[in-house]
Amino acid sequence: MKALLSPEPSFSISSLQIKRPTYSDALPSSCLRFPLTDFNGHPRRRKLLPHGGGLKMKAVLDSAMMEQFGLKESDIKNPALSSTYRRSEIPKANPTVLDAQARVCTGPTQTRPLSEEQAFKVFDTILRSARGELKGEEPVSKAQLGAFFAGMTIRANAFPEETQWSEGEKRAMDVFWPLLVRALPPDVLFIADPEGSLLGTSNSVGPSFVGNESKEMRLVGALREVLAGGHLGYEEVKGVLRDVLPLGSEDGGLASGVSESLLSAFLIGQRMNRETDRELKAYCLAFDDELGGASVADVKSLTHYGEPYDGNTRFFRSTLFVATVRACYGESSLLHGVEWMPPKGGVTEEQMLKFMGAKTSLSVHQAKELIEDEKAGFAYLSLREARPSLYSLVGMREHIKKRPPLATTEKVQQFVRATGKESIVAGFYHEGYEEPLLMLMRRRGVHSGLVVKGEEGALSMTTRVRAATASKGFPVNYCSGFRSLSSETALEADGVSRQSFNLEVDARNYGFEPTETPRTDRSVSKNIELGLAALRGGKGAAYDRIVLNAGIVDHLLGCDGAEDVVVAMERAKEAIDSGKALKKSF
Repeated sequence: MKALLSPEPSFSISSLQIKRPTYSDALPSSCLRFPLTDFNGHPRRRKLLPHGGGLKMKAVLDSAMMEQFGLKESDIKNPALSSTYRRSEIPKANPTVLDAQARVCTGPTQTRPLSEEQAFKVFDTILRSARGELKGEEPVSKAQLGAFFAGMTIRANAFPEETQWSEGEKRAMDVFWPLLVRALPPDVLFIADPEGSLLGTSNSVGPSFVGNESKEMRLVGALREVLAGGHLGYEEVKGVLRDVLPLGSEDGGLASGVSESLLSAFLIGQRMNRETDRELKAYCLAFDDELGGASVADVKSLTHYGEPYDGNTRFFRSTLFVATVRACYGESSLLHGVEWMPPKGGVTEEQMLKFMGAKTSLSVHQAKELIEDEKAGFAYLSLREARPSLYSLVGMREHIKKRPPLATTEKVQQFVRATGKESIVAGFYHEGYEEPLLMLMRRRGVHSGLVVKGEEGALSMTTRVRAATASKGFPVNYCSGFRSLSSETALEADGVSRQSFNLEVDARNYGFEPTETPRTDRSVSKNIELGLAALRGGKGAAYDRIVLNAGIVDHLLGCDGAEDVVVAMERAKEAIDSGKALKKSF
């Protein structure tokens, strides 16, 4: 992907910032300099794109050095760590309430009610924050208030008895509600008791609350249904989203004048109620025309990769390198995502590309040109450039804590179309979302679709043997999908003939020896190092994962020349071993 890489290194030593100068003086100079060699030990040239020479790494302060000098991640601005890429202008959430949100703003069976001690602490924190008396902690944000009270209300109205309010939560509410009524704004009081039926007669705001202006009134009307555990139609969800987005400021403020508390309650409430197909379609398609019509790449095939936007925190993330390999034999790819996304805040493709000096602000048209370019064959698009409205929610999503519906639908996007066949591949973790993802892919009209339960819910399938104590639900390496056929099945509603499939991929069946997955533990540089070593032909766990994921995806999507999965694997190996993949990308 040479066209993506900057002609000169964009990173300078000043971008490695240490907040506590006393430690800076103590650090040896060797850990605060550019490396003088590349991964192969060759002298480092000033030009970033030597032919076949590979990547020139930037400054790295590793975890061992941080531990040696008593440094924390919060003390270091280190481009080798995923946590560094969180935008500093996003206000931090209150940790006490955020922890409570993690427990109560989830599904009907996953919710964990608060104990009496926890509930008293949370409500006391909310009260002191509302009064301006909270010391030593970040204030409870409007988005947090909306999400937390939405969770409490939906649990009381619609959840099964075992995940409704605990006795401790009820006692805490009895004590604090008369005080909170006098301290919280009307929109939050509405969210906490929309019908005036949960918390006694002391709150008369909920039943009469309608909001300000027409946009907020529409949101309030929709939210009443959501807080009661109900569902909305496609046009209703789409209308709310288009009314309120984009947010107007980096800290999550709403330019539309709509309450942040109401919007956060709406987003998490829909997820807690388990979205219907109509609701998910609205989130998926609402902003397709935000930047006008889609650009169309003149290529025979295009695969859209939908990795979870919040990244990997533990294991090697292979998709960037898989796309490089597939491009060598004419399978074009479009990767998309963000630099940093909650709740995990893990390693993303954008972080890796930025760390390597690549351009991560391509326009949709520039991405289309890269996909068409035979020297590249794949591209990366940031949500920041492709869908500014959806990108504007990043800060609010940190304060919501749990994943909203967009965490599912953003993986099924078509920022660029193709003249030839199109496919979408998306990762998932929680059982029950595989079919909605495939439904969205069919709605997109692509020829083939694939959902993968890779490691960490990402796309990377593993060569590790499944543990006997594996978690509930689908195992890692579970795949489900559909592919287009010229015959054999009846035509579907869109006129395309498709064959459905599902399977668990066992790498041993394709000649791979079982290996443990390489750990990266939020290290952007480690992920790059593993991927580049594999593209240089270095055999091992990372190499095997890149080959496995390229070959299996080609085969399951029905790509030309991949009808035989063994042939598909050999084609991927040849792209690496010949040096084509490394030369094409870096």
